[in-house]
Amino acid sequence: MNKIFLETIKAVDGEVFNLSFHQKRYESVLKKFDILDAQNLQKYLNPPKIGIYRCRLTYDLSQASHLIKVTYHPYKKRDTKSLKLVYNDKIEYSLKSVYRDELDALYELRGECDDVLIVKNSFITDTTIANIAFFDSKRWITPALPLLKGTTRERLLKESKIFEEEIHVKDLKNFSRVALMNAMINFDIIAKNTKDFLC
Repeated sequence: MNKIFLETIKAVDGEVFNLSFHQKRYESVLKKFDILDAQNLQKYLNPPKIGIYRCRLTYDLSQASHLIKVTYHPYKKRDTKSLKLVYNDKIEYSLKSVYRDELDALYELRGECDDVLIVKNSFITDTTIANIAFFDSKRWITPALPLLKGTTRERLLKESKIFEEEIHVKDLKNFSRVALMNAMINFDIIAKNTKDFLC
């Protein structure tokens, strides 16, 4: 099993965003492997002082004292306006691992769409890079069964700005708007009408 995991952390002009949620997820992964020596991620971060950067923090749990590495990458937003439904009942990505072969393989099925929306056991999960939310004319609803519980998703749930529900494929017709969310894009509305984003 691959034991190298990561956190993707947003930094703007040297300021790191929402680090407490990344710290919490990092510690939860360590706990799953019965590792007790959690580090303070803040001390590893020193992003450039000008510009928007994706801080890629990896930690290797195959070693007794896990090694943390950070690289900085200028951020350019991927334009996502259309999604293709793809079905895979076996995919597993509950821990944010550097091993993304299954996700990358599904991404290759996108055809002329910008990304894919993954359906597992008939329920909506995530795209390959983001959690998703749908507007039901009253509230923003996010799938209760995501592949990965993203840090932005967790923050917005805690703030009661989005709400969890199981979303079946047949439920998509009930929503009027669509948004993607991850650490870099925060909450990004990609379509004003649900039928407009599926291709």
